[in-house]
Amino acid sequence: MKHQAILQFCLRAAFAAMGLWLASGVLDGLHFSTAQILIMAALLLGVVNAVVRPLVLILTLPITLVTLGFFLLVINAGMLALVAWLLEGFTIDNFWTAVGASLIVSICSGIGTALAGGVKIHMDIKRQ
Repeated sequence: MKHQAILQFCLRAAFAAMGLWLASGVLDGLHFSTAQILIMAALLLGVVNAVVRPLVLILTLPITLVTLGFFLLVINAGMLALVAWLLEGFTIDNFWTAVGASLIVSICSGIGTALAGGVKIHMDIKRQ
């Protein structure tokens, strides 16, 4: 089970890295100093989405319901901005760039997850 969870996390991080790379090519205000920073940003985004995002979702549930879910765009942009704030070498120029980048990353991650069959990976490890 542990290996499967780690593999799923790495696969999701790879899809996020592809989305971040695509977003940096499409949007002028998103910059990575190196490819290593891009990979680190994808990994850190996965950690932030696993730890911080659920807390933010609970705290902002009323406004998310009132806006029929559109506030999730702001939350996703905020998670991306938090990663940029934490990681030197990754910059986002403004809020709208963060919103656009979060949309691109979400779409890439969704497509990647769908292509991978919902990221259901089974590993059989036999000990001798």
